[in-house]
Amino acid sequence: MGVCGYLFLPWKCLVVVSLRLLFLVPTGVPVRSGDATFPKAMDNVTVRQGESATLRCTIDNRVTRVAWLNRSTILYAGNDKWCLDPRVVLLSNTQTQYSIEIQNVDVYDEGPYTCSVQTDNHPKTSRVHLIVQVSPKIVEISSDISINEGNNISLTCIATGRPEPTVTWRHISPKAVGFVSEDEYLEIQGITREQSGDYECSASNDVAAPVVRRVKVTVNYPPYISEAKGTGVPVGQKGTLQCEASAVPSAEFQWYKDDKRLIEGKKGVKVENRPFLSKLIFFNVSEHDYGNYTCVASNKLGHTNASITLFGPGAVSEVNNGTSSRRAGCIWLLPLLVLHLLLKF
Repeated sequence: MGVCGYLFLPWKCLVVVSLRLLFLVPTGVPVRSGDATFPKAMDNVTVRQGESATLRCTIDNRVTRVAWLNRSTILYAGNDKWCLDPRVVLLSNTQTQYSIEIQNVDVYDEGPYTCSVQTDNHPKTSRVHLIVQVSPKIVEISSDISINEGNNISLTCIATGRPEPTVTWRHISPKAVGFVSEDEYLEIQGITREQSGDYECSASNDVAAPVVRRVKVTVNYPPYISEAKGTGVPVGQKGTLQCEASAVPSAEFQWYKDDKRLIEGKKGVKVENRPFLSKLIFFNVSEHDYGNYTCVASNKLGHTNASITLFGPGAVSEVNNGTSSRRAGCIWLLPLLVLHLLLKF
């Protein structure tokens, strides 16, 4: 629907319009376009939604009647306004130019506009097409999602605009390279934990800056212990065992010794838990504290464990000495083996 197209004219008004049109374009005379150097309208006019569009028509002093029409609706005839739309105003009506302005243009204003003139009883017309561009807008996008590793996901991003915007998806991650999809829909089969994070939808059509929205994808997976090391501590010193685990949701930690769970608050022992790290702290190590400990990390998707040893400095020395002794023994036996082989031949 063009400018003023939404107005309903009573039948009497329609009669008046018909009479004015007949006066402007006499019966029996064909309407010609581009028959002379006038009227000459602009080339196609392109404006953004919300801006003003100026329609100009070049004429000369031979013109006796002028009018601007939108399809079959008269907007202006000379200085008389025929359209009740307040957005349409007359800019100039001189011997050389006849122009109007449409303010706050919207998409329904798009279409053909005609400059019609009367001279020497010969009507002539010239046409200009108004093109309305609309900035991109994302009208629908998927909500943040939480999904278990290995499942499939589908993300949606619907955008509008004129011209029709291009929609792209990008994974916001240091490891991600380029776009992951150049479509409104993003399908991921068998999603992995490395594919978690923010996904950015961008809609662009060169009318305005791209519109960007994000969807957060959380990938749940069971815990796995990435680091668990034993430590040697002398009696009477402070010792710490560490257990580091990765998991989504974050893992819960428990410590055991000889199948007995260590309860927080036990004399001389403290457990410190963080989302991905648990520490078993001994403030004053005794001979009784030495031994194997088990760290258990669990969440709703599963659990895992690791054995960690707390030992004294003597145990460390024995291990090192044993390794040295075995190496020395091998070196001492080497000459005997060579002598044995020589005697055989």
